[in-house]
Amino acid sequence: MSIDQRPAGQRDAARATAVVERLLAATASRDDDVDAVIDDLGAVEVADVVVAELLFRACVEDLVPAAGDDGAAVTVVFSHRGRDITTFLAVTSGGVRVVPGELGAPYEESLSPSLTQELSETVRALYGPLADVSATTRRIRWPGPEVVFPTPQRPSLPTVFYAVVQRLVQVLDRREPSDLTELAVRYGTDKWGAMHQYPRRYETHFGPLRDRRLRILEIGVGGFDDPAKGGGSLRMWKRYFPRALVHGLDILDKSPLAEPRMTIVRGDQSDTDDLDEVVRRHGPFDIVIDDGSHRPEHVLASFNALFPHVKPDGLYVIEDLMACYWPVPFGGSDTDLSDPGFTVGFLKSLLDGLHHEEFLRPDARAALPTDALISAVHVYHNLAVIEKGPNADGSLVASLLRAERAAGPKADPA
Repeated sequence: MSIDQRPAGQRDAARATAVVERLLAATASRDDDVDAVIDDLGAVEVADVVVAELLFRACVEDLVPAAGDDGAAVTVVFSHRGRDITTFLAVTSGGVRVVPGELGAPYEESLSPSLTQELSETVRALYGPLADVSATTRRIRWPGPEVVFPTPQRPSLPTVFYAVVQRLVQVLDRREPSDLTELAVRYGTDKWGAMHQYPRRYETHFGPLRDRRLRILEIGVGGFDDPAKGGGSLRMWKRYFPRALVHGLDILDKSPLAEPRMTIVRGDQSDTDDLDEVVRRHGPFDIVIDDGSHRPEHVLASFNALFPHVKPDGLYVIEDLMACYWPVPFGGSDTDLSDPGFTVGFLKSLLDGLHHEEFLRPDARAALPTDALISAVHVYHNLAVIEKGPNADGSLVASLLRAERAAGPKADPA
């Protein structure tokens, strides 16, 4: 199905993701002209995408008051080429409402606080390297004393006003939440909870990559057969990696879950043609996470098809290793624990490949294409993280021992 044939919501998500991809490229270097890219894309469309990103990261829905309590209205103004693009955010007991403005719309004094910043500086703050974040053009204006000062008739300060603006500022300053466990709970993924404890392992490997431009693919979107449910871990990655494009692959149609920076692809993880198409359209990838069917034959098929398209120094992750031991429902086995046809046995073969230069016998094992391409294999309880990188350090001792073997036994001097 072509993009133009998709429902409008998915078209919008795909278009917004394309805009973000341009902005990520424009902010990758301080030499790029972000203003020129904004001109090319259209300042109003860029502002709409930026507002959506701000609201996603700020989680202002947490601040929705109870029925009957005062809400908050906040005015966000992005300036570009001397003109303003104004957006009104209303956080009330009815939820969060966004009213976008137009380029050049006049800004009027109101009873709501306002946050103003140059659009190009905002784009750099959201999509550029952390070192380039700046607040030089940011201005915050609070309402008059009739609103923010306590009076006998209104003794309580409007804390919701302050909380909404505070969250927006935190996002623009890139003070991202550091705890991946918190994000796992927020977005409802089972990567942390009664079943798994993955986030602390992920922090070790993913933390150093957090400020990089990344392409991430996760196999398995979740939500069972309901096309409108799932995507919790994709949103977690989208929030954790602010400069990443996140892709989800599922055998079921999960396209209604698509969002800016979050693309949903339908495909079978065991079908080489489907995986080739994913790579052609969206790869190569910095991180691949297999949280799919967990069937060993599917895990191995996905690895063989996708690992060649993981970037150098990228990571390939396999979750839920326990499934390879369970005949039902995953087709696993605990009979031969070294069988490379099952996930853990396959990982053991990668460990042998990691030491391929240490073997003395040339026929000790059949060489694998990955032997020289995997620099580390980290195995935790139910989780494996495979690092892609050169593995050709050589082995001086093994080379000497092989040479001695080839020369045969030394002749007796007598």
